[in-house]
Amino acid sequence: MHRDRCCGAGNCVVTAPEVFDQDDEDGLVLLRRAEPPADAVDRVRLAVELCPAGAISVAPLPAPEHSGSPLPEASGTP
Repeated sequence: MHRDRCCGAGNCVVTAPEVFDQDDEDGLVLLRRAEPPADAVDRVRLAVELCPAGAISVAPLPAPEHSGSPLPEASGTP
């Protein structure tokens, strides 16, 4: 997640509110959960696609015992 790129459109929050939020002060994206519930993974992917600033991305899981679904990166400043 790159808060410095975020333009505050809120597409991610509307698409996957269990994972993303917006800062009350500046309106920029906040990561609520680094590991979304299984039923939210597709919405997280959609949120990445809908982000007009390219501020969020997904990374593959490191361990093969997981489903292999990508998760949002937790890098960046909260």
